[in-house]
Amino acid sequence: MSANLYDVIEACRPPEDHLFLETAEGKIYSYGHLHARSGQYANALKNLGVKAGDRVAVQTDKSPEVLFLYLACLRLGAVYLPLNTEYTLSEVTYFLGDAAPVLAVCRPEAKSGFDEVAASFGACRVQTMDGQGSGSLPGLADLSEAAFKTVPRMADDLAAILYTSGTTGRSKGAMLTHKNLTSNAQTLTKYWRFTSQDILLHALPIYHTHGLFVATNTVLLSGSSLLFMSKFTAAEVRRLLPKATVMMGVPTHYHRLLGFGDFTAERAKNMRLFISGSAPLSPETHKNFSARTGQAILERYGMTETNMNSSNPYDGERRAGTVGFALPDVELRIADPETGRILPQGEIGGIEVKGPNVFKGYWGLPEKTAAEFRADGFFITGDLGSIDAQGYVSISGRGKDLIITGGLNVYPAEIEAKLDALPDIKESAVIGVPHADFGEGVTAIIVLQSGAILDEARARKALAKDLAAFKVPKRLIMVAELPRNAMGKVQKKTLREQYKGLYS
Repeated sequence: MSANLYDVIEACRPPEDHLFLETAEGKIYSYGHLHARSGQYANALKNLGVKAGDRVAVQTDKSPEVLFLYLACLRLGAVYLPLNTEYTLSEVTYFLGDAAPVLAVCRPEAKSGFDEVAASFGACRVQTMDGQGSGSLPGLADLSEAAFKTVPRMADDLAAILYTSGTTGRSKGAMLTHKNLTSNAQTLTKYWRFTSQDILLHALPIYHTHGLFVATNTVLLSGSSLLFMSKFTAAEVRRLLPKATVMMGVPTHYHRLLGFGDFTAERAKNMRLFISGSAPLSPETHKNFSARTGQAILERYGMTETNMNSSNPYDGERRAGTVGFALPDVELRIADPETGRILPQGEIGGIEVKGPNVFKGYWGLPEKTAAEFRADGFFITGDLGSIDAQGYVSISGRGKDLIITGGLNVYPAEIEAKLDALPDIKESAVIGVPHADFGEGVTAIIVLQSGAILDEARARKALAKDLAAFKVPKRLIMVAELPRNAMGKVQKKTLREQYKGLYS
């Protein structure tokens, strides 16, 4: 029997006229349309020479057509490779070179740059798609048959590669299998009580595990519906909320909603569940949201390599400052980061997880993959946390220098390299500083070359040429020297403590 995720979706598919997706503007797509349109895209991809196991890279604006393309890749047995829409061409060049896709899909205005990059790699073709679902690839789909026989896949076959940055070096491609995606979506469907009557307000990007896999796959495996926003704005979420029953968001979303005086229990009365993830939710936001709406946000914990690992309970106390319990089929433990020794209850250590949700490894990096797993199969997440007597998991920090801003991962090494390349900067240290809106604000502490004078606005503009906007530091703070320990290592903990009130 095929383990293709799309075959599992098909087995759960409701009647063809059941609502799959409604856009914020009111355009309607049924489950029947989903099946037909994904079939057209699958045939278009096949006609372009895409085969099972081939990578398809996609960097284009959010639209229903992108979801149909994702499903088409599943049906064809291809490996879907979504790229953050804010990545610059310089950043995209690395991903295309590393993953070696046979097809790249980009915005029409980016095609000339993609063509040049693709030509340097030889085997990659380029098609276009815009935020309205138009472009050369949708045009090919329009001319293609809707009937398509889904290609059988084994559980361990790749379904997607998502790139996640490292604290040093270049980004790593996390290889996610059909079993990884299917098992996690099935678990979440049950744990969060999704049914075909639910309508999920979708304001997340779909190049990220949260919006693409957690939200979309859970909807597809429950036969529920999406209320689909092209991008998040608090005002639009506020307007659409009465039509939805569930919302998945990041802490920034909930913080901004609380800025509306009329965001009350009355406006949220049709909602049965608010879910938060991708970054820590502050206890203050949790408390204020509950007071305003009468509903406790359900916080959970996951990562690119594993999808979801834990969740606060659907029934029972959703404890602020925790990420709940390990999900069914997921084992979660706390260990000494250096020795791997399992730590007693309540002690802080490295979070390690094991289960069908855990990725296959990093693309093209077998040694890095081996280093991230214990001998008994547990994945070393790099996060620090503890488990209390009731089993609630708390995240206390990160063993790596990861910054999470607005739900997106930023690793300092990449920004520091760009800063240090600027002629007036001698050295830099990039840290995350508490920020009420973004969770953490990317902040650069810099030492200038002797006699140099730095224009902060000009430096940020220079960085924006090579870095996605969310990676550009919100502030560049000049100091005489960076704090170091006896071994010469920069003490970022000291810097984070020193500047913790910068954005308050």
